[in-house]
Amino acid sequence: MKVFLYQKKADLTFIQVAKGDWVVVKPNLLKERNQSLPDEWESVITSGEIIRNVCVRVAEQLGGRGRISICDGPQTDSSFARIAELIGLHQIARDTAKTYGVPVEVIDLRNEEWTAVEEVITARRKLAGDPAGTIAFNLGRDSLFYGYRGEGRYYGADYDDAITNIHHRGETQEYLISGTPIRADVFINLPKLKTHKKTGVTLNLKNLVGINADKNWLPHHTDGSPENGGDQFPNMTLLRRFEQASVAIARRIALSVPGGGPFVTRQLRKAGKKAFGGNAVTRSGNWHGNDTTWRMALDLNRCLLYGNPDGTLRRDRPKRYYSVVDGIIGMEGNGPMAGDPIASNVTIGGTDPVAVDMVAARVMGFDWRKLPIIREAIGLVDLPITRIRPEDIEVVSDVPEWNGRFLDIENREFLHFRPHPGWVGHIEYEPK
Repeated sequence: MKVFLYQKKADLTFIQVAKGDWVVVKPNLLKERNQSLPDEWESVITSGEIIRNVCVRVAEQLGGRGRISICDGPQTDSSFARIAELIGLHQIARDTAKTYGVPVEVIDLRNEEWTAVEEVITARRKLAGDPAGTIAFNLGRDSLFYGYRGEGRYYGADYDDAITNIHHRGETQEYLISGTPIRADVFINLPKLKTHKKTGVTLNLKNLVGINADKNWLPHHTDGSPENGGDQFPNMTLLRRFEQASVAIARRIALSVPGGGPFVTRQLRKAGKKAFGGNAVTRSGNWHGNDTTWRMALDLNRCLLYGNPDGTLRRDRPKRYYSVVDGIIGMEGNGPMAGDPIASNVTIGGTDPVAVDMVAARVMGFDWRKLPIIREAIGLVDLPITRIRPEDIEVVSDVPEWNGRFLDIENREFLHFRPHPGWVGHIEYEPK
């Protein structure tokens, strides 16, 4: 299995599609700006240059037959219009369609867009969503949440955590997935090279959060601390118990008080930051002990690879899959939305998401064995995400010292990304 690692222009000839294929190109369109650096966005979302190059590579092979869908579901409080404008997404689609004679569409997969003020939802606007509809999958006993100790205490993406827990209990382990990625013949993943507060890194495996159609079906953390089976906090001090109770009250107010709920919640949030500490405090599962988010992300990968349009899951013939990781400008530190840009100047590609993520993590200066989202993807028997073993990976690079059998070159000098603060000291690669 070859993984391609380039510092100069990437060679995309490993991407092979057939005439008549429906091809999904799935960038990371998370947010229109860096939350710490309001005028900076290039470290947050996939480069328009990479999206264009991939679309051209695909369109050349389609030969006037088939179609391309560029799609993603950004964070719900993001502006898709602004994101598309920044990277010239609609122009890329028009140019590709005109030059190669294939339909190219741009799709915001979300069903809803929120307006948030001071991190509190103040308005919700319905969107058209995916024209191919949505598909509900129940992974049941195959889910990585089946039998998990956090059942009943999951928190999703909205104030109403009852919804999250309804979809994840016992043999009901459900995800609502956008129809376009499932119905398409080929999926091309274009994630960013970034750190992540809940999973350590956000690469191919984490990027699939963008294909789901309701983020509140996705468990992001488990209330509590490891001492009671949770991962919201590293430990439950008296102050954190009080914070947990206060947050629960704020959520109920936001849900139950029409009109005034968001205002009251904002005031409570301000007071809470003063009382419990600001962003420097580890909370909301933003640390190396998060044992929830990686499970959700790997479940989503299995829905994509094995999901049928009727909501069933096949046991073989995973979807045809390619990856190109955009590391032209990566993000270190407080990722995935508030970190620092880093001119890493690499692109990493391949046909297996786990193999590519292993190499990408090492390029960042991290050890994939210390990252559950990568480590736990290896060896899954039912609905496997990969059948590749680490010793099977060969790195092909335009940097001479980066060429070779992956396990043989791990000790060589790569890049040095600073981890998210909640992961410092826990994922860095240590020479053997």
